[in-house]
Amino acid sequence: MTSSEHLATARTDYDAMAEAYTAFIGDAFTGSPLNHALVQAFADLVRQAGGGAVADVGCGPGHVTAYLRDRGVDAFGIDLSPRLVATARETNPGVRFDVGDMGALDVATGSLAGVLANYSIIHTPPDRLPTVLGELGRVLAPGGHLLVAFQALPDAEGTAEAFDHKVSPAWRYAPGHVTGLLGRAGVHEVARLTIAASEDPARGFPQAHVLLRKTPA
Repeated sequence: MTSSEHLATARTDYDAMAEAYTAFIGDAFTGSPLNHALVQAFADLVRQAGGGAVADVGCGPGHVTAYLRDRGVDAFGIDLSPRLVATARETNPGVRFDVGDMGALDVATGSLAGVLANYSIIHTPPDRLPTVLGELGRVLAPGGHLLVAFQALPDAEGTAEAFDHKVSPAWRYAPGHVTGLLGRAGVHEVARLTIAASEDPARGFPQAHVLLRKTPA
């Protein structure tokens, strides 16, 4: 499958499942404290650094965007699915939500105080991951923070592995592989939360939440 075919598939899959996904994902996020433990730290760090615009990339129906805004962060959302973006706009009037590809963001280089990718890199095929992570690093201002969360593959077991996501084709990644690729974009790890595989009753995967910062100027 080519890159354009992959994007078309993910867009179609999420458009088709938009209503069911919206009904599930908000409660899944707020109902699991570990899933947003580093989101709070991310919000605090962005504010302490002086604030600025923050992109929630792969925002879905806007549940994490709203969580950030409730904590004083100037967050806006970007998602590949027009239907999810429409839902986000309806649910969060007055907040900016754009349709976009996380591998080719319509955002100026070095313009963002923060970027959050909450379980959104998982639909990126392994051969496209360097481009996507490089793009997240490109839009960050020097000293800006990135928080990326994903189903993890232990570093000792390789770099990537496909899994049976309920909506669209997905991959889990080794945290060391992800941080290595981000390092090439000048974005380096600050902290990491790894949720044990035993906490995932559906698939038994560990979950990685990695907080990074772009090298200051």
